[in-house]
Amino acid sequence: MAYKTMLTIVTEMAAAKAQIDTAIQLARRQDAHLDVLCLGVDRTQTGYYYAGASAFVQQEAVERSQQEARDIEAAVRERLAGEDIRWSSEALVAQIGAIGAVTGMRARFADLVISGRPYGEGRGLELEATLEAALFEGQAPVLLVPDGYTGEVPAKRVVVAWNQSDEALDAVRKAMPFLKAADLVDITVIDPPTHGPERSDPGGQLSQYLARQGVKAEVSVLAKTMPRISDVLNRHVRDTNADLVVMGAYGHSRFREAILGGATRHMLELSDTPVVMAH
Repeated sequence: MAYKTMLTIVTEMAAAKAQIDTAIQLARRQDAHLDVLCLGVDRTQTGYYYAGASAFVQQEAVERSQQEARDIEAAVRERLAGEDIRWSSEALVAQIGAIGAVTGMRARFADLVISGRPYGEGRGLELEATLEAALFEGQAPVLLVPDGYTGEVPAKRVVVAWNQSDEALDAVRKAMPFLKAADLVDITVIDPPTHGPERSDPGGQLSQYLARQGVKAEVSVLAKTMPRISDVLNRHVRDTNADLVVMGAYGHSRFREAILGGATRHMLELSDTPVVMAH
């Protein structure tokens, strides 16, 4: 397996610098084609305007979004013009409620989607929507790139967050090019259940599976010494100087994680290391 088609979605150039730089570097290393979707977002809610105003407001919003898409594409083309990779760009407008359908369809035909952090100052709802569309509608793995990231991907040391879930196994399989390129893969099991199927050998079967793929792997079993699993995982990543995290996304419902939080949500918000997620 190799990543031969990569997709990155840009809704605002300033916030997308790290993801574009990483996408270029990764496309070059994988000899892949990079598709860039330049998205102008129509955020109007037509039902909230007085009678007769909706058509006028909507037309104005669409024109503004079209101009935003054209401006983004012009900036993307300027950024990529001198790069020695295969790439293409597309300018498109989508209403905020329809982003999932638009971006999910394109993600379906990508081996990897490269995304920026969806949460934080100046981040719109469209970033979260595009990320979730890639995972759920597109069924594609997503590489999340933190703001200001300047490191290299593939990474030398990878932490796999392993909890025996279907999502975690799917992430491992879809991240195999990263795992094979790493010097060491750390299968990290946090607070394993005492009566689970792997109770006598946490992470052992996954380690054997990866070894047969030519991946050098070891297992770390950690106690849950902090309130959140994501805090323990991030501390382990820092302590081991890991360059990449691989994990399943949204083991709980998206609604539950949006309201109550969860490992996926917290990693999206707090991780300073690139994260490969799959669902």
